[in-house]
Amino acid sequence: MAELKGKPALATTTTVFYQGKLPFTSKQVETSNGDGSSSPPPKPLLIVTPTTTGQYPVILFLHGFYLRNYFYSQLLEHISSHGYIVVAPQLYLYIPSSGLEEIESAAKVTDWLSSGLQPQLPENVEANLQKLALAGHSRGGKAAFALALGYAKTSLKFSVLLSIDPVAGCTKCCRTQPHILTYVPRSFNLSIPVTVIGTGLGPEQKNCLSPPCAPEGLNHDEFFNECKPPCAHFVAKDYGHMDMLNDDPSGIVGELSGCICVNGKGPRDPMRRSVGGIAVAFLKAYLEDESGDFVAILADPSLAPAKLEPVEFIEE
Repeated sequence: MAELKGKPALATTTTVFYQGKLPFTSKQVETSNGDGSSSPPPKPLLIVTPTTTGQYPVILFLHGFYLRNYFYSQLLEHISSHGYIVVAPQLYLYIPSSGLEEIESAAKVTDWLSSGLQPQLPENVEANLQKLALAGHSRGGKAAFALALGYAKTSLKFSVLLSIDPVAGCTKCCRTQPHILTYVPRSFNLSIPVTVIGTGLGPEQKNCLSPPCAPEGLNHDEFFNECKPPCAHFVAKDYGHMDMLNDDPSGIVGELSGCICVNGKGPRDPMRRSVGGIAVAFLKAYLEDESGDFVAILADPSLAPAKLEPVEFIEE
């Protein structure tokens, strides 16, 4: 693991907040054999991958409630351009399944990676499943925690966990299953590095008809509070729960972000680049022993395009 101790000289910029140098491609993979695959995935997938010859770590990314995997394409392309293969399953369409089915579906996709992912990649691009990251947003961020905690068994091991504005329910009396929050500090039984990215506007209520999209006591603050070190906590002060999604003022995304969630003012690009850059810096630090960018951001959060609150970082 990369050495993160010490305070480096403050950087004036860091390239992780900009699109990387690697060309990439995106493809949708269905659950049928229509594409000729002998091993179709258990759920429809969006795969974003570099096209330059090489071996790359893999990220399993879980979408949020009522959302589509392609709503995150700009964020996932940012990450992939820095040298990562992103696999984003569509776990459900509109109404999520109850109980453990969502997490079990994510586990089945994880198990599929060993035999099914490589044939879906460009020629001369190799997936390195020894460096497997687990990530998710909103309900998917909570599902990522649940999967990492072993609520569904997988044949592969995750090396790191990234959770973007995770949410465990709309109220403490109406939490999503399984109930993984214990409200005991450092209680998560995880032995991998974790980064939690939250939003400052997520806990705010848009109107009297709906609860906040990321209510207090069920959001990023409590998830980080229960993480064991090494763990980091970033909060984009002036952005909301949906502000890392694609620019899409119409359709389902626009309805959700405009009518239910409080959004930040101005374009989403600074928030997407901040989330993408933090993700890349975290992955480089703990998957590739290249800690420079991550340490720089920890020391100087103002490097991010979006304004960040003071960063919390607990090291082993």
